[in-house]
Amino acid sequence: MCHFRKIMQPELPFSSRRSPVVCLNGCVASSQTLASVIGLDILRRGGNAADAAVAVAAALGVTEPCSTGVGGDCFCLFYDARTGQVRGLNGSGRSPRALTLDLLSGLGFSEAQPPSVFHALNVTVPGAAACWCDTVQLFGSKKLTLGEVLEPAAELAERGFPVAEITAHDWARWSKALKDDGKALGGDFLINNQPPKHGQLFANPTLARTYQELARSGKSGFYEGRIAEAIVDVVGQNDGVMTLDDLKNHSSTEVQPVFTDYKGVRLWECPPNGQGIAALIALNILEHFPMKEMGHNTSGYLHVLTEAFKLSLADVIHFCADPEKVKVPVEGLLSKAYAGQRAQLINMQTAGVNEHGAPPGSDTVYFAVVDVEGNACSFVNSTYLGFGTGLVPENCGFSLHNRGANFSLDGSHGNCVGPEKRPYHTIVPALLTDAVSGRLLCCYGVMGAFMQPQGHVQVLLNMLEFGMNPQKALDAPRIYVYYDKTDGQWKLSVEAGVEQGVAEELGRRGHAVVGPVSGHQRARFGRGQVIAVGCWWDPDASEAETDARVLWAGSDPRADGCALGY
Repeated sequence: MCHFRKIMQPELPFSSRRSPVVCLNGCVASSQTLASVIGLDILRRGGNAADAAVAVAAALGVTEPCSTGVGGDCFCLFYDARTGQVRGLNGSGRSPRALTLDLLSGLGFSEAQPPSVFHALNVTVPGAAACWCDTVQLFGSKKLTLGEVLEPAAELAERGFPVAEITAHDWARWSKALKDDGKALGGDFLINNQPPKHGQLFANPTLARTYQELARSGKSGFYEGRIAEAIVDVVGQNDGVMTLDDLKNHSSTEVQPVFTDYKGVRLWECPPNGQGIAALIALNILEHFPMKEMGHNTSGYLHVLTEAFKLSLADVIHFCADPEKVKVPVEGLLSKAYAGQRAQLINMQTAGVNEHGAPPGSDTVYFAVVDVEGNACSFVNSTYLGFGTGLVPENCGFSLHNRGANFSLDGSHGNCVGPEKRPYHTIVPALLTDAVSGRLLCCYGVMGAFMQPQGHVQVLLNMLEFGMNPQKALDAPRIYVYYDKTDGQWKLSVEAGVEQGVAEELGRRGHAVVGPVSGHQRARFGRGQVIAVGCWWDPDASEAETDARVLWAGSDPRADGCALGY
């Protein structure tokens, strides 16, 4: 089945040609130019990749609040150049103690009829503030204080900035989505009750004060006192159940990242409750197919890619949950033998149904930073859907996320809603190292809800199998595979740029093809950032080009940002 037709959207043409950014001393790639500038300034002042990442996260909370902010969650992967070790930090929050399946059932909610995604019951504890503090403390240079790291973003919020084009579109779109659901976006994010336009100046002085309070008092400045009380008040006023104790008891978790090896490289992801294992499962399956020989974005290539994504997502949706509450069979899901069994389910001529197997035993911002010492910080921060719930604690300048919307209300599911529990999480950073030496190859990621692990795989294959530099790897048209609960079908979104004949052939093989997707709807394919170390993807590169001191960076044209280096 093929619905390959023009989806009429305002055009967002990729009219400019971008070369990859090449530099020596440090690099930042993010979805907002002003945030990239702030991160680069932190590096110039002696901060390392972790310091700069937190500065960028805070700046993005100012310039792109329709995607991210201190009222959301974040995850971090840090490559320590001195030891070669990859470390992870889970900065996702937990549900309130009072949030139980019985409570939701008593309110008339069920798996078939859950609360609105914008309901205050979907507010889990915002984990970003603690994760920012912990990232600086655990991985930072110790040359800059938390206050010095947050100061540029606070100044940006205080004095204001011109809103970027794609951000202005998303700001208006998510404001309308809240209004259509009977909710209202907090006034801190409106000008004369309207979302700001492209190029219009917008300031958020109350967010500046929040950042200053976090800088002065650390985590207690957010999870206790004025800000915590404002969070509890606005959630309670909108029929949520969060308490001061829920906030006070929050902590980030240092985690052991998980990985798989594919053709000489090692891809690192954060473990569950994040969905990063979906990328690893898919790579293990793809190892059984001659991807390069099939040709980039041919019908055979995209068919196998789609089937591998369906198999990996079916497993992850079924098994991924909070490992502190339920057993998640990560080792079995990532075993090469299990991947071999799953690969045998792929029929080269026909799309499969692709249910989960039996293994043995999600709007967001992503950004990447590599510093002069070779440390790398892969970081993702999110309020989930747009402004999240749209609830803005009084005089705080940020909105509260709606990450709890990813809980299941099926009592038999491992991801079922429960007290003090982390939900299935879509945001996932990635790192790539040499499978033998452990040398850093790439700090990268692709934001975009359930697209993220699919973006990780597609960008990696673009570089490793087809020799694309970071910018070309991000520019290339992508696909997005998702399960549509409304009709019980797997759907395949195809971005404009994929040949029409290819899409038609995929339809003949039984895929429910939607596209070509163009304009602002390209957002569904995610927005990525890549910083690579040396020109490792090009087998014909000269010795000078493969110099491991040279950083090569790209920034996704589907976003407003850029990569900057020095």
